[in-house]
Amino acid sequence: MAKTTFSKFLLLAALLCAVFSELALGDTSGTATFYTAPYVPSACGITDPNQLPPGGLFAAASDPIWNGGGACGSKYQITCTGPTNQGVPQPCRSGTITVQIVDYCPSGCQGTFDLSAEAFADIADPNAGKIFINYNRV
Repeated sequence: MAKTTFSKFLLLAALLCAVFSELALGDTSGTATFYTAPYVPSACGITDPNQLPPGGLFAAASDPIWNGGGACGSKYQITCTGPTNQGVPQPCRSGTITVQIVDYCPSGCQGTFDLSAEAFADIADPNAGKIFINYNRV
């Protein structure tokens, strides 16, 4: 009986940890823009286009993400949540992408992330230019 109670306690504790860690690590809102080739050289030291993640799933990080270059190689899940302007009222495409940080979007950057053109097109209509997003580090 004590063993069963202890097992239930452990299960409950594990579930609570999972719920609270999900809340603590939940999505953060921001914006995304895109940039086009040439993508190299990059601030993360990439000098050869063959070193870039496949499928164009990469991004440049703005100051809040960059962390003095500490963001290089980090991966983020990004989902389009809506338009930032009236030019394209429904820019979002379904789905979430995972991008790797390969560059720095310098001061004056217009988005939290400056996605490769390919990554942006995977989640939104490029005609929008800038979108609202939810993101989290993975």
